[in-house]
Amino acid sequence: MGNNTEYLNSYKSKSIGFVGAGISNMPILRLFLEEGITVTLRDKKSIDSIKNYEELLEKGVTFRTGEDYLSDIYEDIIFLSPALRPDFPEFLSAKERGTLITTELEEFLKHCPCTTIGITGSDGKTTTSTLCAKLLEASGKKVYLGGNIGENLFVKLSEISKSDFAVIEISSFQLMKMSRQPTISIITNVSPNHLDWHTGMDEYVFAKKRILSPSQTRNVLNGDDETTLSFKGENSVLFGKSEKNDFRFDDEGIRFGGELLLKDEDILLPGIHNRANYSAAIAAVYPFITKEAIHSVAKSFGGVEHRIELVREKDGVTYYNSSIDSSPTRTAAALNSFKEKLIVIAGGYDKNIPLEPLGELFERKAKAVILMGNTGPKIEKILCDVKYSGTVIKATDMADAVKKASSLASEGDKVILSPAAASFDLYPNFMCRGKDFKEKVNEL
Repeated sequence: MGNNTEYLNSYKSKSIGFVGAGISNMPILRLFLEEGITVTLRDKKSIDSIKNYEELLEKGVTFRTGEDYLSDIYEDIIFLSPALRPDFPEFLSAKERGTLITTELEEFLKHCPCTTIGITGSDGKTTTSTLCAKLLEASGKKVYLGGNIGENLFVKLSEISKSDFAVIEISSFQLMKMSRQPTISIITNVSPNHLDWHTGMDEYVFAKKRILSPSQTRNVLNGDDETTLSFKGENSVLFGKSEKNDFRFDDEGIRFGGELLLKDEDILLPGIHNRANYSAAIAAVYPFITKEAIHSVAKSFGGVEHRIELVREKDGVTYYNSSIDSSPTRTAAALNSFKEKLIVIAGGYDKNIPLEPLGELFERKAKAVILMGNTGPKIEKILCDVKYSGTVIKATDMADAVKKASSLASEGDKVILSPAAASFDLYPNFMCRGKDFKEKVNEL
C-alpha cells in the first residue's frame, strides 16, 4: 500500500486553487483540507449555489465566485474541471506567472504506481472501459475504475499498489489538458463530436491523439477507422472486422491470430459495436487475463446503464434507454443492434456536429421518430429533405415524448431513447436524461 504523505507532501507547501465545484475537484479539495493544505475554490456560480459552502468556509476555503471568478489567479497550482478549456486568457497569464495549470487525471498519472489503461474515442468508451475492468477483475486483479466513470482516482492513490490496475475513461476535454499518458491506451474510433467545445474537427482529432505515447507498452487502435489507423506506431495493436487486424471479429466470434478466443453466441451484449468493444478491451488487457475470464465476463455482462438498457415491457411493447447516444454514430450503433425498425425518441442539445446521417438511418431503422430538444427542428428538416416514409411527431419534453411513443406503439414494437445529441438543453448530463426516461416509462 502507498502512503498519503508520499504524494501529498508535494502539495503541502503550495497554495492550491480549484476551478469548478464539480465531482472531479471536490473530493480532492476535501482531502487537501484534511491535510491542512491551503485551498481556494473558484466557480462562476454564486457562492450560495455551491453545496455545503458554509461548512467549507468554516474549514478555511477561500472562495472566488461569480463573473470575476478567474480574476487575480495567484495560486501555485490550479486544478481545472474537465469542461474548462485550458486556453482561457486568465489561465495562460497565470501560467506565464509560474502557476501550474493541471487536472485530477494529470496529477493522478504523475503519482500512480500501477499499470494504467486509458480509453478514449467518440463511441464505446464506457463499455470498453468497463469490460477492461471486468476482464482484469475476473482474472484476479485489483482494479480501480475512474476518469469519466467510476470513482475519483486521485483520492484513491494511498490505496493503490504497484501490482494493481487503474482503468481510466478519458474524454477529449480531459486530453486537451493532459501532458502525461497511461501505460496502455485504447482509441475506440474517431468521428465528429463535441464540435461546440472544440475549435473544429482538427482540434478534436488532435485531442484524441494526445492519449498516445511512444513509451507505452501497447496502444490499441481501431484498424477499421481511417483516423485512428493513421496514428499507428511501433507499439500499436489493431482491432476490428478486417483480416489485417490483430484482434478481429466476424460472425463466429472474436479471434486473435488464428485462434477463436470467444464465440459470438457466448456474448450476452447485443450489437456489432459491442463486438468491437470486446475486441478492443481484450486487445488491451490480453497479457494480464485468463481465457476463462473472457468467457465468464462475456456470458454474464449485460451492459452499462443508459446503453441500450432494457427498461421494461408493457402491453407487449419493449422500452430501451440509450441516453448515452449523444451523436449520430452512437444512435446508428444502437439502432443497428436490432433487426426490426423501432420507435425512436431523438433530439437534444446542439453540439454543432453534422446530423444529416440521421436521414438515411431513420428511413432504414425507424418506423416512427419523436423529436424533442434543440436539435428537434434540425432533424425534422433532414427527415423532410430525404422524404422520410415513417411518422414524425414533436414532443415538448420527456413525459410528452414517452406518452406519444406509447400511443404510437403496438404489441411487438420496441421504443428506444437514442437522442443523437447531448443533454444540456434540458438536463445536467445524459444520466439524468436516462433516469427521467426510465421514470416516465415506469409510470405508464
